[in-house]
Amino acid sequence: MARTPIKRHQALQGVSREHHHGLLLCWKIRTGLSKKVAPERIKQYTDWFYRTYLVPHFELEEQHIFPILGQEHPWIKRALADHRRLTRLFSSPHATLKTLGQIEEELERHIRFEERELFNHLQEVAQEAQMDIIEKHHHHEKFKDNTHDPFWN
Repeated sequence: MARTPIKRHQALQGVSREHHHGLLLCWKIRTGLSKKVAPERIKQYTDWFYRTYLVPHFELEEQHIFPILGQEHPWIKRALADHRRLTRLFSSPHATLKTLGQIEEELERHIRFEERELFNHLQEVAQEAQMDIIEKHHHHEKFKDNTHDPFWN
């Protein structure tokens, strides 16, 4: 069954674009694993992606988006737990097939949750001034991929 595209508030459109790039990371990991690419090569890319894009993305969500619903909201608790789990996985010093598979699964599940549930609810309850704060703090930089080792091709 096809999903109806979600009309995203302008303040969250850039964050949703970042989610799209996170889903592409998941696809790249899956593709690399299916092609039996050395885990170390995939981990070099995931490390770069985590440092360059996910760390600032998590910071924006935790400092300016999640407070709109409050730290006690069950979905915010879930999102923060996801961020902690993903940080541990990305920070693992070992490039194992298991860890890479977990990153791919956890990140995709987390992004789908934020896009389909958390952000939809947020758009319903947030005041325009709160959305303005998100927009003010989000740095809309065009995604520049690291194609040093395109293992997914």
